[in-house]
Amino acid sequence: MELVSVESEELDMIRRQAYQAAAEVCDGAKLKKGDLFVVGCSTSEVLGEKIGSHSSMDAAGALFAGINQALQERKIYLAAQCCEHLGRALILEREACTLYGLEEVNVIPQPKAGGSFATTAYKSFDDPVAVETICQKANAGIDIGGTLIGMHIRPVVVPLRISMKKIGEASIICARRRPKFVGGSRAVYNEDLL
Repeated sequence: MELVSVESEELDMIRRQAYQAAAEVCDGAKLKKGDLFVVGCSTSEVLGEKIGSHSSMDAAGALFAGINQALQERKIYLAAQCCEHLGRALILEREACTLYGLEEVNVIPQPKAGGSFATTAYKSFDDPVAVETICQKANAGIDIGGTLIGMHIRPVVVPLRISMKKIGEASIICARRRPKFVGGSRAVYNEDLL
């Protein structure tokens, strides 16, 4: 796998798309201060290549800048999923790790073992930690390029449609949680939670 550099105009477009997608997911999922937002990302797919083949720290930086800005504006925590070479471990701020009662593990992501997005998160966070799992505590997230994030979101995971279908060349799938329905045919449900 080679590391790829990207032109500044393309990086600016990627940053803007990432910001818009994260903002739309936050709003669509009705996220609140302190919620956990998971991102799985293939920078190779963002650049139009096969997942895992053309990792780009430049593209990861633009993606992280856009997504993190949207989340910080709303005081929502980012959990950056590593690639399968680190068992899809996640990188987040120590504050979030403590708040959610997660267990820190010892690994530092690298572009070729963890992925460029997780590596960027680790280098960008104030006090980064790695965790093996977030125990399905995320409330929403974005899968950029087919990285499979559903296992990190609280049940029941449902798709969330936003105005965008891609970031760069990568297809995106957005998801949010919905509280489980309980009760039978006489049950009445809170429309705000659907």
